Amino acid sequence: MQHLQLVSKPTPKAPVFQALEHETRPTVTTEAAAYYLNRKPQTLHIWACKENGPIRPLRIGRNLAWPTAELKRLLGLA
Repeated sequence: MQHLQLVSKPTPKAPVFQALEHETRPTVTTEAAAYYLNRKPQTLHIWACKENGPIRPLRIGRNLAWPTAELKRLLGLA
C-alpha cells in the first residue's frame, strides 16, 4: 500500500505597506492605494477608467500613480 504525501502550495505573501502617515513618495501604486483605502485594486482601476471615484490617478504610460496627498486628504490624515 502506497502512502500519498500531501504537499501544500506555498501561499503568496501579501505585500507590506508602511503607514500612510509615513509615506514620503508623491504617488503610490494602485496596490498600495487600494490597501490604504481598503478596496480591491480592481475597484481603483474602475474608478480610473470611468473617472468617477473619490480620487483620480495620474497616468504614467500604462501605469496609474495615485497622489499620496490626495489619499491622505481623503482619509483625513492631511
